[in-house]
Amino acid sequence: MIIPPMLNTAIKAARRAASVISRASFDLSVLKVSKKQHNDFVTEVDQAAEEAIIDVLKKAYPDHAILAEESGASDNLHDDNENVWIIDPLDGTTNFIHGFPQYCISIALQQRGQITQAVVYDPTRNDLFTASKGAGAYLNEKRIRVSKRDKVSDALIGTGFPFRDLKGLDEYVKMFRIMTENCAGLRRPGAAALDLAYVAAGRLDGFFEKGLKPWDIAAGSLLITEAGGIVGTFDGEADYLYKGDVIAGNPKIFSQQVNLLGQFA
Repeated sequence: MIIPPMLNTAIKAARRAASVISRASFDLSVLKVSKKQHNDFVTEVDQAAEEAIIDVLKKAYPDHAILAEESGASDNLHDDNENVWIIDPLDGTTNFIHGFPQYCISIALQQRGQITQAVVYDPTRNDLFTASKGAGAYLNEKRIRVSKRDKVSDALIGTGFPFRDLKGLDEYVKMFRIMTENCAGLRRPGAAALDLAYVAAGRLDGFFEKGLKPWDIAAGSLLITEAGGIVGTFDGEADYLYKGDVIAGNPKIFSQQVNLLGQFA
């Protein structure tokens, strides 16, 4: 496996952030936690991990723009940027605060509007998911593919509950009912970027969630498409990255989810 230089830099940045996160995980009692909004937490670890990522990326590529969860858009981010790094330094912060070992670092490179490099790193399991556009998706340097299950009735599906804005809860309960009645099992681990990586690796057959941000989706979406899967909106369209409503899965499970959930587009 030949790792392109930009992907190699993203891996280095993810590992640097992981060392910050792992050190903090040894004593969560001293963690400073603040609320961005209802049920949306940020810790000093999120911020320190993001700074570590940006430091590595900026040293390697000083002209590239940044879109990150905690610090937002860099001053040089414009509509015509050729290279934009999309970063979630700690996806699954609520899990991390509680010592629940399901969280990850997500880094993606968008070039001329296309996601071309992706890293999702789970420091608790040392699972490193990577992808480069046109070159396949990997877990710890071993090629991964989406699952082969072809019936949603046999499928294990990942999801995420509304937690910031609870206005969508009634709609979600309807979706939850439909999917529970139609699939083999529904899981809500609490870190969307990692859920998407699990779809790419065949650990989940599909995934759906509304109200996500680009940094939740960017890296995981490339992992899935490079692993032979499909990512789209609830009506099956391709403008999911900034719309934030996502259905993903292997091709057959994707289309069956769209048929079941398209009414909520």
